Amino acid sequence: MSSLLEVRNIETFYGPIMAIRGVSLRVAKGTVVAILGANGAGKTTVLRTICGALDPQKGSVRFKGMDVTGMDPDRAAAMGMGHVPEGREMFPFLSVMDHLRMGAFTRRSKDSQREIDLVFSYFPALADLQGRAAGLLSGGEQQMLAIGRALMMRPTMMLLDEPSLGLSPQLLGDIANIINRMNTEQGMTMLLVEQNAKMALDLAHYGYIMESGRIVMEDTCARLSQATDIQEFYLGDKDKGVRGKRRWKQRKTWR
Repeated sequence: MSSLLEVRNIETFYGPIMAIRGVSLRVAKGTVVAILGANGAGKTTVLRTICGALDPQKGSVRFKGMDVTGMDPDRAAAMGMGHVPEGREMFPFLSVMDHLRMGAFTRRSKDSQREIDLVFSYFPALADLQGRAAGLLSGGEQQMLAIGRALMMRPTMMLLDEPSLGLSPQLLGDIANIINRMNTEQGMTMLLVEQNAKMALDLAHYGYIMESGRIVMEDTCARLSQATDIQEFYLGDKDKGVRGKRRWKQRKTWR
């Protein structure tokens, strides 16, 4: 399967601090790929580097076979990169409909009704909130709107940054179901950054584990979910010794 996105050995800094260290990854067309890791591992920085919000000091990003390293975010969006940022980044005084129309800004056609209908089919709650200011929405409604806004541009690939953040278990299940449907029904390629390892491993086909700004492990999600290190350090499954005592100090095999 051909790679829609290929990241090669990127290094990105915040001032003098190296945030990601030689990260390389691939995303095949039509798949969901997850980047897992604890808070501060560098996951969000990888997404921001891919979409052009940050420029890497080294390495390259290729999308649809073209070098897009350091490309401005609006040009990356016009090429088909839809970004759902961490924290949703709503404009609090703009309405739900304003946000959706904003999502279609890269489109030449002024008629976006088809995409609006598609968004409302995935998120019926938004159809009843069209005129409401985004700042008055709940966290779950804002997450729906953030995904819907990205969907409006007809993205080839969607970058999802912590879509589960701050959601109740019920809403988490709803968002996970929508992400799965967009992949299976629309054939949409997705790069998913998550701290919720169980959700990500259930949704994605392939996964990368990040720690301290670097990739420390990669494999299919089916294999990752069975790996001892992933079960213990990301899924909370602590093994017990022969006397029933937890081995809290066990080291990860990738260190």
